Amino acid sequence: MAEASAVDAVRLAAVISPLRRTLLAAARSVQRLPEIPDSQVEIVRALPRGTATSPGALAERLGLSRPAVSNLLGAMEERGLVVRRPRGADRRQVEVAATERALGLFERFDRASAALVAEAAGRLSPGEQAALAAAVPALERLRDALVEVSDEDTLVENEDTLARRPSRDEGVLNP
Repeated sequence: MAEASAVDAVRLAAVISPLRRTLLAAARSVQRLPEIPDSQVEIVRALPRGTATSPGALAERLGLSRPAVSNLLGAMEERGLVVRRPRGADRRQVEVAATERALGLFERFDRASAALVAEAAGRLSPGEQAALAAAVPALERLRDALVEVSDEDTLVENEDTLARRPSRDEGVLNP
């Protein structure tokens, strides 16, 4: 296992969230974008241009409950961010796609974010710029590792829950 003491995890965690919020607020302000809740942002990010998926697949991909995704999709549909349509011949099944409006908002946000980061990074010293550039691949790997840790914790939680459920045959708790 990697040497965890080389990273000040508390300091890093304390910087990441405010950095993200600051970038979000600045990009929204510059582009006069509407405020979109993080959960809705994640749904649109999971629906790139030209793709559609089922609400159940979205819930699984994002680690959310199906009812939560259903509620989010309802609110997003009202705001014109997603469209739900029948999937194939079976009209009971639906698929979800991001609307052109949503994709356009996210393209504007991404452009504004990139410009803001470039401008802010330009105010750093050459050494700080190099350190920031070198940190990007490590931050991407950290993000992926956090997903893995989260998935493993969810698996353990699910196994613990299953272990505590009564057996259908016996009606008693499994030890």
